[in-house]
This record gives sequence, C-alpha cells and structure tokens, in this order.
Amino acid sequence: MSTFWSSWIIGGTLIVILGCAYILRMVIVDTMGEEGKEMPHKFDGIVEMNNPLPKWWTYMFAISIVWGIGYLALYGVANYEGPWQWKSANKIVYSLAESKAAVLAEKEKGAIIQYDMEMAMAKETFDPIFAAYAAKPIDVLAKDPEAIKVGQRLFIQNCSQCHGSDARGQRGFPNLTDNDWLHGGSMEKIKETIMHGRNSTAMASWSAVLGGEQGVKEVVAYVRSLSGRKVNAKDATAGKAKFGICAGCHGIDGKGMHVMGAPNLTDNIWLYGGSERAITDSVANGRIGIMPAWKDILGHDKVHVISAYVYSLSNK
Repeated sequence: MSTFWSSWIIGGTLIVILGCAYILRMVIVDTMGEEGKEMPHKFDGIVEMNNPLPKWWTYMFAISIVWGIGYLALYGVANYEGPWQWKSANKIVYSLAESKAAVLAEKEKGAIIQYDMEMAMAKETFDPIFAAYAAKPIDVLAKDPEAIKVGQRLFIQNCSQCHGSDARGQRGFPNLTDNDWLHGGSMEKIKETIMHGRNSTAMASWSAVLGGEQGVKEVVAYVRSLSGRKVNAKDATAGKAKFGICAGCHGIDGKGMHVMGAPNLTDNIWLYGGSERAITDSVANGRIGIMPAWKDILGHDKVHVISAYVYSLSNK
C-alpha cells in the first residue's frame, strides 16, 4: 500500500475515534441548559428533554474508544504493523511457492500471522487422523462411514467448484458418480488423477483437415450415429470414412481410450454436450481440459481420503 493511502486510512480512523471521544465529552459536559428541563427542540408535538446519557451507556462508549485506540496501537492499521507485527494472513502471494516462502520469512521475523497459527494448530490436531486413514487401502476406506464423511467435506471444499457439490459435474467437468472415466476409474487411477492432475491430450481443431464445414458435418453425423441418434445416412457414411483420423484417440469403434484421455463416443455421455451444435463445436474447434495437481496443496493423506470418497460414488 502506498504511503498516501496508508496515511489516509490511519488519519481517517483516528479522526473517527477522536471525533467519537469529543462527542461523548460534549454529552457528558452538559452545555444545553438545566438538566431535566425542556429543550427548544420540538417535532410533531414531542418535546425533547435535557437528560444525560445513562451511566452504563457512557461507560460503554468510553470503553469502546479506549479499546479502539489500544487495538490499533497493538495490532496496527494500514502500513503500520504494531509492535506484535500481527497480520490476519500473508497477502499478495500468487502461488503456493510464494505462500510457503512468505510463511518462512514472517516466522523468521517473529511476526504473528493469524492464519499461519491456525493452520499449524489444525495440522497438529488433524494430521494424525488423516495419517491413520491413509494407512488403510482405498477400497476399505470407501466402506468406512466416518472416513467418507471426512472425504466428502474435503471434496466440497476443494473439488465442488468444478465437479459440483454432488460430484455430478457440469459442462466441461466430468460426472464422478457414474462409470464413465476418461483416464480410468480404478482406485489407483482416481488417486493418480487427484495427486498429479491431468493435462488432457488436447483435441485439435479438425475443420481444416476435414475439408471445412461439410467435412465436419459428415463426421458429426457419424459420431452422433454411434450413440443411436437419428442422422442423415449419407452424411454418416461419408463421416465414417473420415473417422479414421479420430480413431487414433477414440479407437476404431469410437469407444475411447483411457491412455489418451479420449472419451467413449458410443455411450451418449458427453462432457461438453451431445447436441449437434455442441459436437460440431468440438470437432471444428477442438477441446482442451486441465485438472490441477493436488498433492502439494492437500498432501498425500488428504488426497487418499478424497480418493476413497470419489471411488465410493461409483462403487456402491
């Protein structure tokens, strides 16, 4: 924060606090006439009386003012950090590496960072619990009701933004409750995906290769026919001949390949939508999806618990 804005905030805060103190003094030192008498203020037949503030109210205001000054002096405001160098959290960090570096730097300075303190306490309390869960195989953990509740909470906190709180996904983000998996739905593959993320083998734009709009239309017709859709037979036949360029990832039968992360085109489950328009967009313009790695963010033990929860969703 610049010196100007820091001064602006500190000055404005002090003006408000001192202004409250001045007003309180004006009220305590009665300058409005004799106590208990009517005052010249009158509205709608109501006359204001010259009565002092209740004592408890006066004390409350005085304590609040003293508390405010003391709080600012100890905990700081704007660029002034106070003698304890207290902060709610490390700010202006753009990566996990920067965050870790900031934690170490502030610790060496002896600063009090509230968020870091709370995280350290949580780590001390909960790490043994997660370690105990991580010692169990995923398929065993998936049958433990308490472990599943923990995994669900972790999932909602970290994964629901993309996959939804019910894990049923949304456009561009897979449904995790069915048995349709881009990279495999085994225990090992689920954990591998969460731990290391997935940089999808991007689907290229095929418009130019297929000869433009007509070629795309023909391949789309054939692809839609694979899942039982009614299509133009002539376009589908022509599209089947062109589908060879797609078979490298999706297979000759269009059932996809886990090793490539290529979806099954025959099951009527669509990541980006199964309408003619959506499939046309996919074929003509391509698709790319990236899932971040969570091993450095959550750690192995928490990923193990989330993996058990995700595995349980499609393996009742």
